Amino acid sequence: MTDFALARRNMVDGQLRPNRVTNTALLAAVSDLPRERFLPEGLRSVAYADDDVRLGNGRFLMEPMVLLSRLAKSVVAVESDAQLAGAADQTIRNLGIVNINQTVAKLEAGAPAEAPYDAILIEGAVHEIPRALLDQLAEGGRLTTVMAAPAGVLGVAQLVVKEGGATSGRPLFDAGTPALPGFAPPPRFAF
Repeated sequence: MTDFALARRNMVDGQLRPNRVTNTALLAAVSDLPRERFLPEGLRSVAYADDDVRLGNGRFLMEPMVLLSRLAKSVVAVESDAQLAGAADQTIRNLGIVNINQTVAKLEAGAPAEAPYDAILIEGAVHEIPRALLDQLAEGGRLTTVMAAPAGVLGVAQLVVKEGGATSGRPLFDAGTPALPGFAPPPRFAF
């Protein structure tokens, strides 16, 4: 049987701290969140591995660099897979988390009815950031994602900031995670 408390502590000490995550509130939240409860029973033993966990239907639970609701006033979560959304809703209720509003919709469309957002996290790699998501950022808002790269090449974590009504981005660090469904590059003309 897996000792999940030990696995969480090892994740913080072996994955987060070496990657210069030093924010004490973030480290405390990650240390307390039972990540394994967001996975099906058969996958719980790999909840704290330094790798993405395949959930099916092209979806993954990213490696343990996560946005946590206890660090935000409220979270709007968009999930395109109704089954994954239902399982997450149940886990959220079981954990007594009350500041997450989850909606089932196309990932690339976001949740415009709740916009504008101070922060948007696209939890996976994308080939391009949809205009619809950039339009949902509040002035001064930030969007973070991994920009997908060609097969066999690491992607790049990207930070986009909205200032003066315009968005601009900058690379943060190399990152590898699977591309999300719904964020395919637009078709291009080829000879």
